Amino acid sequence: MTPQTTALGPRPVFPPAASPHCTCYPGATVWLTGLPSSGKTTLARATAEALRRDGRRAEVLDGDELRRTLTGDLGFSREDRHRNVERIGRVAQILARNGVLALVPVIAPYAESRERVRTLHRTSRTPFLEVHVAAPVAVCATRDVKGLYARQAAGGISGLTGVDAPYEEPLAPDLRIDSHTEPADRSAAALLALLAERGLA
Repeated sequence: MTPQTTALGPRPVFPPAASPHCTCYPGATVWLTGLPSSGKTTLARATAEALRRDGRRAEVLDGDELRRTLTGDLGFSREDRHRNVERIGRVAQILARNGVLALVPVIAPYAESRERVRTLHRTSRTPFLEVHVAAPVAVCATRDVKGLYARQAAGGISGLTGVDAPYEEPLAPDLRIDSHTEPADRSAAALLALLAERGLA
């Protein structure tokens, strides 16, 4: 390779770096919806780890992390929850259309919000899968990973999804995971099997 000459001198030419990730498959957004502490993030991370071991490009868009950064200006009103889901959905769609498997463990309590994101993906012909990570509220309250149920019970917070704020379960998800009866590894295997079935893994 011969360096090109510019006004500032020779321009270095670097050989193309080989990507450590497989780009043989299209990207996709996998939206994991469910109650707080239902196991969404655990499932997303386990699946992403398995995908990366196979050389796939996978990214977890964690709802709590994004609430501190991308959507930190939003509250928890119905409209703000719609905005939160739409923003995250747009980020996921950009990643997915560029060959990344975006795993999105975000509650997204309203069916309308999830349908908006699905339509966004459909318009750009980007694969979108909805996974319902289902567990009874009593089980989620026992797990209480972030202490939200305890704080709500003590009057410290209000508007907790599934308790004193609505959660609209998906009527026809691409996959339903009963996380209170299935171990995390079996749940991840089921999700990976779905991705393989759809030609995405």
